[in-house]
Amino acid sequence: MNLSVIIPAKNEDSSIGNVVAGIREQYPKAEILVVDDGSTDDTAETARKAGADVLSHPRSLGNGAAVKAGARKATGDILVFLDGDGQHDPADIPRLLEKLEEGHDMVVGARATARSHANVGRLMANGVYNLVASMVTSHNIPDLTSGFRAARADKFRKFLYLLPNGFSYPTTITMAFMRSGHPVEFVDIEARKRQGKSHIRPIRDGIRFMVIIFKIATLYAPLKLFLPASALFFVAGAGYYAYTFTLYGRLTNMTLLLLSAAVIIFLIGLISEQITALNYKDSV
Repeated sequence: MNLSVIIPAKNEDSSIGNVVAGIREQYPKAEILVVDDGSTDDTAETARKAGADVLSHPRSLGNGAAVKAGARKATGDILVFLDGDGQHDPADIPRLLEKLEEGHDMVVGARATARSHANVGRLMANGVYNLVASMVTSHNIPDLTSGFRAARADKFRKFLYLLPNGFSYPTTITMAFMRSGHPVEFVDIEARKRQGKSHIRPIRDGIRFMVIIFKIATLYAPLKLFLPASALFFVAGAGYYAYTFTLYGRLTNMTLLLLSAAVIIFLIGLISEQITALNYKDSV
């Protein structure tokens, strides 16, 4: 097995050396690639001294952009991704690889306890994402946003064009694998408290993550989002028509508006479903 470990990092000089050393101890021959996403500290130099190859961005492009750059440059058949802030224990990597050997195409390290999340707000938000994703896919998804995962390189690279440059790449790649019928497994892990300062901004990224909830449905199965919305407008229109016809014996403009909206939303859902299918037509 030819293994590449990809670590996106931004201003993580306090932890990146220990992370690289821990991986090197587990896999002395593995390719360890640290993608320095425009750090202003000594992240790149610390990673090199610890024995990693370093790919540096001249400015910060985002966590997802760092992951994509690492995936393009890596030479291994198996890609392992983990954060450079010390949250993920390199000792858990063999557990992920064991599941790959059983036939899965991606294995995600799922944070199993509340202590594994940065704070209560993040725990609640992740719980909402996991619930929505589970409903959309009809599969139990215990951790949609974990950055600790292992995947087959050829499968992972097929979806690079779908991945955003920000922090939502784990959501997108997980849903893309499932949408294409690639087996995905989740392994419980205990994430440690991060070292250094988090790069997530609660308000800005909270809004972005709310948008992700809608993207989850449109990425995986748009009709599961548009069909209920269409049905809601149809029921409202039909109900309002029954009300106005009973009282006044006429069809109102509001009824026509609601029924027209139901038809339009349904047709948009059909078109979105076809566009989504085209995104995965070459997935094998």
